[in-house]
Amino acid sequence: MILDVAIVDYGMGNLRSVHNALLNVAPDARIEITSDALAVHDARCVVVPGQAAMPDTMAALNASGLREAVIEAATTKPFLGICLGLQMLFEFSEEGDTSCLGLFPGKVIRFDPTTMVDAAGHRQKVPHMGWSPVRQERAHPLWAGIADQTRFYFAHSYYPVPQEPGLITGSVAYPDAREPFTCAIGRDTLFAVQFHPEKSSTAGLRLLANFVSWTA
Repeated sequence: MILDVAIVDYGMGNLRSVHNALLNVAPDARIEITSDALAVHDARCVVVPGQAAMPDTMAALNASGLREAVIEAATTKPFLGICLGLQMLFEFSEEGDTSCLGLFPGKVIRFDPTTMVDAAGHRQKVPHMGWSPVRQERAHPLWAGIADQTRFYFAHSYYPVPQEPGLITGSVAYPDAREPFTCAIGRDTLFAVQFHPEKSSTAGLRLLANFVSWTA
């Protein structure tokens, strides 16, 4: 059976909540968590979540035999990366000095605790955890029906720094608007976010519904 959505299970990630959220928005779709590279290859859409340390994530992805299946999916079909599923798309992460998939030029860096002060002088926390408004840097089908500056749920200490500005589809002004960080990217059939749509209430469900119906 060919899946409508394959959620890639490489031994890491918040798989069950992502699965439940996708079933909520697309109850009639064939959606499964899978560690089968062939199922990922055949699926119409692919989701790669991640919620762990980057060295462990890349080691698990490589050991599972799913690395090439993820790369293929990210370049050939509707693909949604969530949290580390976004970060792994770049060349390098400061977390554990880890080489990533290298699909896009850029790196993943840690928030600098010495600069985590907003414009009012208030100290901001690392990790960045909680609800923050997302600025939509350009139109995209996955933003359909979601107002600019809608709040999404974040939980992370590292964030991507793309070298190609045209890749950026969303940003967040954290700790303040002086240096917003990239929280969403998109190109061709790929969209990836730093926040957790599966934990982001109505807006997150709308983004997931947009993804399932995306005919990129």
